[in-house]
Amino acid sequence: MTTPFIVKLVLVSLLLFILFNLGRALVIMVKGQHQQPMSHFIGRRVLFSIAVIVVLLVALGLGYIQPNPRPY
Repeated sequence: MTTPFIVKLVLVSLLLFILFNLGRALVIMVKGQHQQPMSHFIGRRVLFSIAVIVVLLVALGLGYIQPNPRPY
C-alpha cells in the first residue's frame, strides 16, 4: 500500500467515526437516554474533526496528497 492510500484510508475512517458519534448523540437526544451525556459524543465529533483537519494539512504539506488544480 502506498502512503497516499493510507492517508486517504485514515481520513475516511475518521469521517465515518465522526458520523457514528453524531448518530449516537442523535439517539441520545431523541430517546432521552442518560447513560452518557450527549455532549460526550458531540465533543468526540469535534475532536476528530480537528484531527481530520490536522491530517489533511500535514498530508498536503508533505506532498502525500495533491489539491485539485485551479479551474481557471
